[in-house]
Amino acid sequence: MMDETEERAASLERLRGLLDDIGSSKVTLIGDVMLDRFHQGYANNLDSTAPVPVLKILSSEETPGAAAHIAMGLNSLGLQIDLHCCVGDDREGMVIIEKLSDKGIDTGGITVVPERSTLTKIRFYGSRESLLEKSQILLQADRGPREPLPEGVCEGLTEQALSSLRESCAIVLSDYDKGVLNADGSKALIEAAKEAGLPVIMDPKLTGLDRSRGADVVLFEKRGLDLLSRRQMTSNPADAAKSLIGEYGWGSMLVLGGIHGVTLYQSGLEAMHIPCAAPAPVQQIGLHDAAATALAAALGNDLSMTDAAALAAAACECVLSAEASHEFVDRTTLGLWLDELAWQLQISDR
Repeated sequence: MMDETEERAASLERLRGLLDDIGSSKVTLIGDVMLDRFHQGYANNLDSTAPVPVLKILSSEETPGAAAHIAMGLNSLGLQIDLHCCVGDDREGMVIIEKLSDKGIDTGGITVVPERSTLTKIRFYGSRESLLEKSQILLQADRGPREPLPEGVCEGLTEQALSSLRESCAIVLSDYDKGVLNADGSKALIEAAKEAGLPVIMDPKLTGLDRSRGADVVLFEKRGLDLLSRRQMTSNPADAAKSLIGEYGWGSMLVLGGIHGVTLYQSGLEAMHIPCAAPAPVQQIGLHDAAATALAAALGNDLSMTDAAALAAAACECVLSAEASHEFVDRTTLGLWLDELAWQLQISDR
């Protein structure tokens, strides 16, 4: 029997081998997308009419978010992506399509909905001019559609995704509760994937857990599990996780804790906690996308759930250490971090 250190070393070796040898297998990805817009600057003064900082913007950037962000991560690992989502017929929607296309990602599965606004998250970052390296988020503004998706759009996207399953190695459902995934569509996709023997990775909103029934692994945030634990009046988060897994028929549940690490709960097994190894965490936007990317890559290439959780933890650590919150996990960065983790393990074992 291998001890814990030996098991960890063997897992890291398998994960490094996966990144080195990962093929061009395809992942079906369906869900909501958005445009993330970032404004960076400094704020030396308060507004003269209100106690709020005045931000002098020095730079602005835009990047596809949510399911589109996962698509860029999967693409960077060398996987093909069959993306099914929708955008509005506005500038923001066109930016998402153009940026994905520039990365070589097929945008044929993106439906453009006439007279609809694309969900856009606008974040303002800043600090005093002398502390620009320590900028923090000052404000987030969300702009997007208020009306539901037109009839037939959701069903059409679901049918497209169903038709792509036979050529895929995994399916990811990224649900921001914006209408692309409904109860009937999610159920059909999960059942079809299970029939085809494909792992199902689900990133649901707390308000849409019914849409995740039967998924192989569901992503949660630590604070979300803590909240449900209080609502259920369970003695601890582990009991809440066990209850949720049983209620919704999940195979496992991966809880993202940021600087508190990652915890894997599996049906009938002991919880596995992976402490955060990031040396200096600076931000955490994009953890869910990074974890979903890693889980799809690992499970889609026949690695175990524990190995997949370890890769997800490493991907999250890359995000925590990223210089900018819009960066996505790429093959080179993730590979270098796995090498660093393996080196740290060797040093600690001496």
